[in-house]
Amino acid sequence: MSGKLFIVATPIGNLKDITLRALEILESVDWIACEDTRHSKKLLQHFGISKPLISLHDHNEQAKKTELLVKLQAGENGALVSDAGTPLISDPGYHLVSYLRESGLRVEPIPGPSAVITALSAAGMPTDRFTFEGFLPAKEQKRLSALQALLAESRTMVFYESPHRLMESLGSMMSVFGEERQIAVAKEITKQFERFVFGSIQQVIEQFDSNEEWQRGEFVIIASGVEEKDSQQEDYDGLIKALLAQSLHVKQISEIVGEFYNVSKKAVYQRVLTLK
Repeated sequence: MSGKLFIVATPIGNLKDITLRALEILESVDWIACEDTRHSKKLLQHFGISKPLISLHDHNEQAKKTELLVKLQAGENGALVSDAGTPLISDPGYHLVSYLRESGLRVEPIPGPSAVITALSAAGMPTDRFTFEGFLPAKEQKRLSALQALLAESRTMVFYESPHRLMESLGSMMSVFGEERQIAVAKEITKQFERFVFGSIQQVIEQFDSNEEWQRGEFVIIASGVEEKDSQQEDYDGLIKALLAQSLHVKQISEIVGEFYNVSKKAVYQRVLTLK
């Protein structure tokens, strides 16, 4: 009988957040596939668990998936963990899980910590509908394009960001979303120096500029969505599309629509870019 792969969530900072079920599974499996064997070894040693570790990361996942399939088909049970939180959420594992599912193997999730949900629960933003966007592109133009595509998004948006790109990403958000868009930045969640910074994008940037030590750590950025389109926007969307069909320049369209409907030309400009 084939074995089973368990997808095991591990703490994102505070080791006390490990679940009893996660410990039970990690103690019972034959091997553990992990993103960084050195990192996972420390976690397992803390809980007195000793198991064979198999490196599984972005660069070797395609090659390793067949090896792990053979082990499971032989009746072994395995676990997949990431460096922190729930595996596959902006972490390796998708190719493996998809391959095992297609091969008829059993994959069982062991729920636990997730930076997305943990940050969202304390951010004070609407949570009835949200979208997780992962990491923004490193290159500025691609990052701006990705944000432009989200300009009309009405759901709360959740992003991951690393310390060396935090300020660049916040700057890009302000360029696209405007200075007044409300955001929350969660830093080092569940760790000793956990901090939530709230306010408009401009206010948050000013706070981080004034406290450079806050720029160290891992971050979750949560941005409010725009209000659902009202009837006026539906009206001027039609005019924008008609003017675009006439090949008018974006700035010219913004001036015409802004004056005709007595709305912010800057807001119309951003809407034209979205519809273009």
